[in-house]
Amino acid sequence: MTSQLTYPALKQIFARFAEAEPHPQGELHYTNAFTLVVAVALSAQATDIGVNRATAKLFQIADSPEKMLALGEEALTQHIKTIGLFRNKAKNVIKLSRLLIDDFGGEVPSSRAALTTLPGVGRKTANVVLNMWFHHPAQAVDTHIFRVGNRTGIAPGKDETAVERAIEDNIPAEYQQHAHHWLILHGRYICTARIPKCGICPIRAWCQYEEKTA
Repeated sequence: MTSQLTYPALKQIFARFAEAEPHPQGELHYTNAFTLVVAVALSAQATDIGVNRATAKLFQIADSPEKMLALGEEALTQHIKTIGLFRNKAKNVIKLSRLLIDDFGGEVPSSRAALTTLPGVGRKTANVVLNMWFHHPAQAVDTHIFRVGNRTGIAPGKDETAVERAIEDNIPAEYQQHAHHWLILHGRYICTARIPKCGICPIRAWCQYEEKTA
């Protein structure tokens, strides 16, 4: 495992990210906290583009737990049938809609513990909602962030929770809010899985991967 980069190195790395993309955004489309929860839950083992395509009409008619229950599982299934695991996801969306009404007054809760009681909502999904809707500096570690964190030394860890903790513990506070967005973008477009684009990498001066493969 790579060693954790120093504070000065991390500060320069994230200053570079911030300069290149001052206001990074997630790629899922949503209109409120409820549609964000649903979109993120649907995105498991699916692409953001595919989820956006499936939810474009869905969110026009079912943008609240009450409307989703009124739509029903069968109709919901038809809307999302192009997404992987759509039948199980439809069941979870209907169940989480019912729980939001019964347990949370129809509102999306703003704590990780409460969010993860909802069907189909794990820690990563909860962190996305906390970060993107409630503006809490939660870190949603996906495969891109796990790869980048370990490959570069930005946030090494043996599992996703360890990488999440490494980000929270080591990255300067002023960059925490957008850290996971910058790392996802870097992993998708520069530090790719098979052939990382080291020649155009804006943080190559600090990356431990290049040091090992130079």
